[in-house]
Amino acid sequence: MKLLTFLCLALPLVATAAEIPAEPIAQKGEQLLSDDFERAALGEWKSLIPTFTVTNGVLKGVQTRADHGAVGRVYRPMKDVVVEFRFKLDGSSGFNAAFDDQTFKGSHAGHICRVAFTPKQVTLGDDKEGVMRNDIFEMRKDPARKAEANKLLAGRGSSAPVTLDPSKWHKVAIEIAGDRMRVSLDGQPAGFLQSPGIAHETKSSFHFAVNGPGVLFDDVRIWKTR
Repeated sequence: MKLLTFLCLALPLVATAAEIPAEPIAQKGEQLLSDDFERAALGEWKSLIPTFTVTNGVLKGVQTRADHGAVGRVYRPMKDVVVEFRFKLDGSSGFNAAFDDQTFKGSHAGHICRVAFTPKQVTLGDDKEGVMRNDIFEMRKDPARKAEANKLLAGRGSSAPVTLDPSKWHKVAIEIAGDRMRVSLDGQPAGFLQSPGIAHETKSSFHFAVNGPGVLFDDVRIWKTR
């Protein structure tokens, strides 16, 4: 199952503009990563599920496996962070920007939290205590238990409407502070979630997961919070 579709369908909760903090919830401190992709190789990025490449100064993700979106990952130990990047939908239906802990065994593949982007919606998810928590993940595979599993997802995700022009570059900022995660899009507040799994002590990596023909990424920056 495509993880992007799974998240968006599982978390239909809508965040109103009043619920999204107008001001940042985290301030930039020590920089952990700065990548403008002015090279030919992937460098530190790992194309774990094909295919990610660096071309013409940008990182490009293209889904080339029918059963899973393309995954490109960079490893950094982190907890509370500010992540910024630019993206352009290049024929894709959407993508995830996700934080994982490969040593954590309580959720599917160590997923902790993520933000999913589609042309019409941004969705924030607590994977650790939500759709990727092992028991909930397994329950949702059983049609007879899906309704029971969905009750456990209350408060574990939020979504808000957006309008993304696939012909333009968009700028994203993701802030994580304790159990809170805030997203801004092109300088405007776009999403917010407060949920316990977000506060997981160690996120060991950050990755993009792309569905469809392609998404372009550039100017990826990660800072610890002050």
